Order: sequence, then structure tokens, then C-alpha cells
Amino acid sequence: MSETMQPELAAPGNPPRAGFLADVGRAILAACAVVGGMSVLQVRILRSTFARGAFDYDETVRQLFKVGVRSVGVVVATATFVGALMVISSGNFVKGTGATSIVGWAAGTAIFSEVGPVLIGLMFSGRVGANNTAELGTMVVTNQVDALRVLGIDPIAYLVVPRFLAMIVMLVLLTCIGDIFALAGGAVACSALLGIDMRVYWQGVLESRLVDEFVMGLVKAFFFGGGIAIVSCHWGLGVTGGARGVGRAVNHSVVTAAIAIFVVNFFVTVLWTW
Repeated sequence: MSETMQPELAAPGNPPRAGFLADVGRAILAACAVVGGMSVLQVRILRSTFARGAFDYDETVRQLFKVGVRSVGVVVATATFVGALMVISSGNFVKGTGATSIVGWAAGTAIFSEVGPVLIGLMFSGRVGANNTAELGTMVVTNQVDALRVLGIDPIAYLVVPRFLAMIVMLVLLTCIGDIFALAGGAVACSALLGIDMRVYWQGVLESRLVDEFVMGLVKAFFFGGGIAIVSCHWGLGVTGGARGVGRAVNHSVVTAAIAIFVVNFFVTVLWTW
């Protein structure tokens, strides 16, 4: 074999090639492209939302029912067990110290401000966000979105804005419902598993005056709903590659929405408690 055909071998101790840095750079550029695309979509959504007669009211009502009413059962079940889990996790401390009066305060604080909104948001993202991405992606690959443009209908106003508004409104309402059932689940667990009277539990919740935590949870739900809507619509409208592309978009949507929920949760908590 000639000398020119010999493969190049890196000498021991030499620094690695720039392949790793190139991969990191591509990942950063791809992330910036996603964030930029979602920012542009947000601007278009806001412009269509506040433009008179720009979006379809009937479609908005249908989306309210689809993303909200059909999610009540899942939210109730999830929230009930979350509330019970909050009480159970404090069981050893309560039994060891006899501080039964703080059970309601601890459960209410965790449910209202952190655990409730985050878990309900993640559930909402997995159920509603993924479905929205798949639905819009299927419309893209079957040229239904292009057909709307040919007919002079703005896809953002007709498809995206109703979903955006519905997800925000319904996630806030679902969080309120989830908070109630989470507290109820905690009360049942408190009585059945810890042997503490429910009246002590509810008295601890009411005397803690957790209005601030409750409002913070609703603010988080508001931003979670908007974030899930933007992420799911962005990946859905950007589908390429047929059915396989729809599957990839759904996967990207769920992962991106989960990251967005935790990032938004961090910043809202920091700003609220500043």
C-alpha cells in the first residue's frame, strides 16, 4: 500500500480533532433555531389573537372541550394520588415529632405552588401537547395546511390561535380542579394512613393562608399552557418526512415541552419570591 493510502493516526498525546466541538456547535445552532422559530410563532399568535375577527371562535370552543373537558378525569386521578403522596412522604416526620398540625400546611404549600402545577402540566403536555403535534403534523404531510393557504385562510389564526387560547384557559382551570382533589386525597391519606383526624388536616390548610401559593400555581399554569401550545404547534407545523416525521415531531414536542415547563417553573418561582 502506498504512503498516500495509509490512514492518518493521531500521535499519542495529541489533542482530539474538532469533531466534538463541531457537534456542540451544531447542537447550539439547532437549539437557537428552535427557540427563534418558537419566538416568531409567538409573535404571529399574539398578532392574530388581538386582531379583530382574526381567529375562529367555533374552533376555539371545540378546542376548549377537547383539551379541557376530556382531560378532567386524568387530572382528577393524578391530583388525588399526588395529594396522598405528599401526606405519606411526611408521615415518618409527623409520627416521630407529633407535629400533626403542620401536615395541612406542608401538603397545601407543596400542592399549590410546586408539585400540583408541574405534574399537571407534564401530564397535560403528554396528553394534549403530543396529540396537538400529531394532529397538526398530519395536516401538514397531507397538504391540508397548504390547502388552507390556497383558500386564503391563515393557518395561524384558524388552527394555532384556538389551540393556544384553549390550552392556557383549560390548564389554569384544570390546575384549580387538581388542587381541590389533591387536598382531598391528602385528607383521606392523612386519616387512613397516619391516623390523624381530617379536621386537623383541613384546619392546618385553612390557617396557613396559602392564597399566595395558590395564585403562584395558577400563574405557573398560565405560562405552562402557553409554553405547551407554542412548543406543540411549532413542531407540528414544522413536520417533514411523512409519517416518520410526525413521530419525530411528537417526540421532540414532548421533550421540549418538559424542558420548557421546568425552565418556566424556575423563573416564575424566583421572580415571585424575589
